[in-house]
Amino acid sequence: MTQPTIGPDLTKQAQSVLQRCTEQANQYFSTALPTPSLSYKLRGKAAGKAYMHLNEVRLNPVLFNENKTAFLEQVIPHEVAHIVTYQLFGRVRPHGKEWQAVMTQVFHLAPDTTHQFSVLSVQGKTFEYACACQHHQLSIRRHNKIQRGQAVYRCQHCHQEIRFTGKRLS
Repeated sequence: MTQPTIGPDLTKQAQSVLQRCTEQANQYFSTALPTPSLSYKLRGKAAGKAYMHLNEVRLNPVLFNENKTAFLEQVIPHEVAHIVTYQLFGRVRPHGKEWQAVMTQVFHLAPDTTHQFSVLSVQGKTFEYACACQHHQLSIRRHNKIQRGQAVYRCQHCHQEIRFTGKRLS
């Protein structure tokens, strides 16, 4: 499977946002934090991920290409806020008060913790499970854990153990 690519214009825009966010944080906190590196090595349903020890932001190239504006306006600042928070405050809760303060006071953005992007293009094989009140869609990883007897999952609504219906959905 070939890795999706990000064009040079979009790469330049992403790098510019990364730089701007770092400069905003440096100005706000009167410090000199280094600009994180940027890579497009993230797969799965996550839009972005901050690797604090590496000072690196990884983005999902498929979702980035599908949601360019949201990535530039929200996802990149979200991940930079994690790195800034770690560098200034050490290990704290991932979306705790320190991170929220960076998002709201430094970047002037809502401290949203999850994205609302369609993940159909990056979603792997899924399997249907059911409980007393509804059907559930599980990833191949969770399905395999259940099949190997390594995990049991319960519905968050009725608290009943979910069972495989025998249907593979995608």
